[in-house]
Amino acid sequence: MTPRANVLHTLPSTLTLLCTAALLSACAPMGARYSQAQLPATVQVPDGHQVALQTVGIGKIAYECRAKKDAAGHEWAFVGPDAALNNRSGMQVGTYVGPPATWASLDGSKVTATQVAVAPAGAGNIPYQLVKANPAIGSGAMVGVTYIQRVATSGGVAPGSSCSAETVGAKQWVPYQADYIFWKAA
Repeated sequence: MTPRANVLHTLPSTLTLLCTAALLSACAPMGARYSQAQLPATVQVPDGHQVALQTVGIGKIAYECRAKKDAAGHEWAFVGPDAALNNRSGMQVGTYVGPPATWASLDGSKVTATQVAVAPAGAGNIPYQLVKANPAIGSGAMVGVTYIQRVATSGGVAPGSSCSAETVGAKQWVPYQADYIFWKAA
């Protein structure tokens, strides 16, 4: 058998294996693999809710050099995120962009939310966050989402470079990763 024929011969079985794995992971109960036990109480979702979707956000956060609001000097101010939301298998299932902070499923449904609490997540990492979802727009995965948690954060903090009167208006993108856990009423 030629090398090309060998590749074509194994392709159907490889595709079958990949499709089977994708179906099994899609059917697995999402809540079974997630626990809030190690999170600070301030960012835990109240009782009466269950995990509806777990995603991994991979992207970047924009910061802009601005004058401080209530003090002299300048600082890097958070502008907004731009991230892909992937399922645990690495397949993109949505996006997270802002402002305003908007989580959107590839099925067309989307939700915005209001921050409830944040808690430190370690040096160099954006904080854990709990937000209360507004009613969803469209129909699909985001319908009925009540809370969204940002956990397992890595990176994303304001740049360490100089921000001064000379650099006001400059923007920088900082890479980050975080898990976004979507909750619905039980």
